[in-house]
Amino acid sequence: MTATRREFLRTSASCAAHIALAAAAVPASVRALWASAPGRHLVAREPFGALERISDGVWALISTPLSGDRTTLSNGGIIAGRNAVLAIEGFNQPAGAAWLAGKARELTGRWPTHVALTHYHGDHSNGVAGYVTAADHPLVRATSATRTLVLEKNAADAERAAALRDVTTIAADAPSTLDLGGRVVQFVPRAGHTASDVSIELDDPSIVFCGDLVWNAMVPNYVDATPTQLAKSVAALRRQRATTYVPGHGPVSREADFDRYVAMLGEIERGARAARAGGKTAAEAGAVFKLSAGIGEWALFGATFFERAFSAWYKELP
Repeated sequence: MTATRREFLRTSASCAAHIALAAAAVPASVRALWASAPGRHLVAREPFGALERISDGVWALISTPLSGDRTTLSNGGIIAGRNAVLAIEGFNQPAGAAWLAGKARELTGRWPTHVALTHYHGDHSNGVAGYVTAADHPLVRATSATRTLVLEKNAADAERAAALRDVTTIAADAPSTLDLGGRVVQFVPRAGHTASDVSIELDDPSIVFCGDLVWNAMVPNYVDATPTQLAKSVAALRRQRATTYVPGHGPVSREADFDRYVAMLGEIERGARAARAGGKTAAEAGAVFKLSAGIGEWALFGATFFERAFSAWYKELP
C-alpha cells in the first residue's frame, strides 16, 4: 500500500498512515529486528505479528506492519493473574483484538476479563469491539480523554461505541492499580505522544508496556506530540534495573534499545532548536535533517516526518 503525504496528513489522527509510509522505506537491517530478536520465546506467528512470552503469565504481541497487513499495526499484550486476564490495546481492526483474545483463552483458560487502551489513536483502539462476544464483554479501561477522543476523532463505528459504553476510567492525575489475583498491574497516566497517554506496568517482573511514548527502530509520529512532555514521560519510564519494555511499535526493548531511543529523541530536539535559532522553517529544516550514524539505523520515512517533529517542537520554542 502506498500513501501520499496528503493522505497521511488527512488521516493523521492515527499512526496507521505513518506506518504505511514506512513499509517501502525501512532498511533491511531494521526489518530483520522483528525476525531475529535474541532470547524471544515465540508462541504464535501471523502475517500481522508474533506473540512472544516475555515472562510467566505475560505475553507481548509485536506487530509486523511493514508487510502491509493492517490487522493490528500496534503492539499489545496479555497479562494474566489467578483470577483475571488483562489484554492491552484494541488494535487497528476487530480481528486483531479477537485473535489476541483467543490466544489469551488458549494460554490462560480465560477470555480477557479486562482491556486497557494506552491512548486514542486508531491503530491502538479502533478494533476494541473484537473483544466483545455474545458471552464475553471485558471491562475496558481508558482515561476519559481517550474514550472521548476515540469516539469523536476516529472513524464512526457503532460496535466500537458499544464496546466503550461502560469504560472504567483510568485516573488522569495519579497511578491506579488492577489486581488480577497474585499480580498487580499499575496504570500510570502520562503525556507527550498525546494529551492522554497511559503506561501499563509490572514491578515483579519488571515490565513496562509503553504505548507510543516509546518506539523501537522507528521514528515516532509527532502528529499530536508535545515534545517536552514526551521527553519527561520517556525519562520517567526508564527504570534503574533490568526491565523489559514493550514499545508501541517495534521489537521488544531492553535498556540499550531504550537508551538509543532517548538519544534519537535528543538529536531531533537539538536539530529543532538549532533550526529555530537559525530562522529556518520546519519544512526547510526537516528536509535536510539526518540522524547521526552513531545511534544506528531507524525507519526513516522521508523529510516530511522530520518536518512534523520540528513543527511540534516549534510550537513550544520561543
